[in-house]
Amino acid sequence: MIGKLSGRIDSVASDHAILDVGGVGYLVHCPSTTLARLSTGAHVSLAIETKVSEDAIRLYGFFASDERDWFRLLQTVQGVGARVALAILSAIKIPELERAIVLGDKAVVGRAQGVGPKLATRIVVELKDKAPQILLQRQAETGEPAALQAPRPVESDAIAALVNLGYSQMVASETVARAAHNLGPTADSAPLDVLIRESLRQLAR
Repeated sequence: MIGKLSGRIDSVASDHAILDVGGVGYLVHCPSTTLARLSTGAHVSLAIETKVSEDAIRLYGFFASDERDWFRLLQTVQGVGARVALAILSAIKIPELERAIVLGDKAVVGRAQGVGPKLATRIVVELKDKAPQILLQRQAETGEPAALQAPRPVESDAIAALVNLGYSQMVASETVARAAHNLGPTADSAPLDVLIRESLRQLAR
């Protein structure tokens, strides 16, 4: 199985690139985030996921191994194939996807083409416990802190407050995630009462 390819970009299309490796052109399907960084003639190394079916062998390429890890993990969810996994990685940056999964924010996952509300819910529910494993694995391999392993304390407190008001854990998590996103850069330093008020405003819509 091919796990990595290094060579010169021969051409770039809307959903794939041709990578020339020693005179052999490999057709590699990539998320749009990877394709946007490729240019004809450039020398690159791509992490490769090889998918073998009865009628074809397809290669999927990523600049970073964590993108490939998420490509694999997403496909463990029923209803998510390679096409949908690529669509998710094209629409959502890895740190944002990780945050959405940990916080149970299906609205973020639902932004990807081909992902409806039911599938988005299934993705965040089934991967909620698996996402931290990827983050910890990356931390062990690179020595760098994981981007996100759990909601920040103020977010956890806000979620608990909404649950105490009668909202489900899933609804509370999604609402607090949206509220934090709407508060923007100030969310990191926002007091608990501000985050709760913004969450209630979201629920009142």
